[in-house]
Amino acid sequence: MPKSKSGLTTEIELIDFDADFFKTHLVQLGRAMRYIPIQDHVRLILSEPKNEIMVNFPVKMDDGKYKLFKGYRIQHNNILGPYKGGIRFHHEVTLGEVKALASIMTYKCSLLDIPFGGAKGGIALTPSEHSISEIENITRRFTHTLGNNIGPEYDIPAPDVGTNAQIMVWMMDTYMNIQNAAHKNAQRAIVTGKSITSGGSLGRAKATGQGVVFAIQEWAKENNFELKGSTFAVQGFGNVGSNAAKILNKLGAKCVAVQDHTGSIVNLEGLDGLELTAHVKEIGGVSGFKEQKAASADDFWSVECDIFIPAALELQITKEVAEQLKCRLVAEGANGPTTLAGEKAMLKKNIEVIPDLMANAGGVVVSYFEWVQNKRSERWKEEEIDEKLLYLMQKAYREMRTLAKEKNIDNRTAAYAVALNRINESYVERGVFP
Repeated sequence: MPKSKSGLTTEIELIDFDADFFKTHLVQLGRAMRYIPIQDHVRLILSEPKNEIMVNFPVKMDDGKYKLFKGYRIQHNNILGPYKGGIRFHHEVTLGEVKALASIMTYKCSLLDIPFGGAKGGIALTPSEHSISEIENITRRFTHTLGNNIGPEYDIPAPDVGTNAQIMVWMMDTYMNIQNAAHKNAQRAIVTGKSITSGGSLGRAKATGQGVVFAIQEWAKENNFELKGSTFAVQGFGNVGSNAAKILNKLGAKCVAVQDHTGSIVNLEGLDGLELTAHVKEIGGVSGFKEQKAASADDFWSVECDIFIPAALELQITKEVAEQLKCRLVAEGANGPTTLAGEKAMLKKNIEVIPDLMANAGGVVVSYFEWVQNKRSERWKEEEIDEKLLYLMQKAYREMRTLAKEKNIDNRTAAYAVALNRINESYVERGVFP
């Protein structure tokens, strides 16, 4: 595999890293670097995270026994602002996965032009195997162990797969209580995605799903496509997938298929997003919804629809899956859901892709709004937040599409190139100290 001077893989055609998320990311990044005048030292800096923090910490379980957990916090880059990124609780959390996610956050923040860098963290565990009290203890111990490796002006965590507003509140409370009492309340911005009561922002819970829909709406305007009466399918029905489905339903679009870890359901007459969300909250998955007959994975992937939204985990759309898809647009609600070969197959079928950097950026944008509100001790109206989010999503979409047309490249490469150019300019202006 040919590599650049920085070690970044630059050729997509020769090999497909279907099982390696970080290498897949490096290939995508390397492709974008061909289209901007990026400095060699910037390539070198961006090829690896600035900091890779790995901790092992004991937690007392409900049965009185101790269990050792492995946690990660990867800080990729902070040239544009404090490190920013989610905390993931999932049994498949690995160093390579978190490195890739942290890197993606750097470029996502740059693309949306918000003053944050990229980070990501996680603990290798299965949340469903633990009680609420155990999850709280794990969260608090992890936060305490990270200590000064995070901070409201340095590195700001947020929810991700397997975590939620309550977990962010526990992180915040733990961090606040290890600070000087006189400055305790100034630390509220240590995390975003908190509950409203504990300093969260209106509109944050739906933000990633809302951003997905805003991106789809921009694509629809560009292509003279009518969303009312259109059809869509969603993989993953957690926070992102469910909110995207509910918002699209309000716009008159019809959900015809959903898949999650419990199975797949297909109904060409339409699935109600609100009712399905309530079912998932009660049961834990989409299986059994209104006695809906279970569908096979092949039935799900091959369902005819206008828009497909992957909103689960990374590397789900492989070459084999892409060849089954019968849609016009893929809007990536998840981070890194598409393999290199999968994307190549979709482009060959003229399926347009709104990449994760663009499509799911709503979460980090509204996290930025929450951070600002905390620092100013303000509370913004939800309408104001939606308006500000729409503006930034539209601006980034236009920049991505302008470069894609100018260079005759795909949207993902264009999105990375726009983000890289902004980072490169900052390094050129500031230099590398000393």
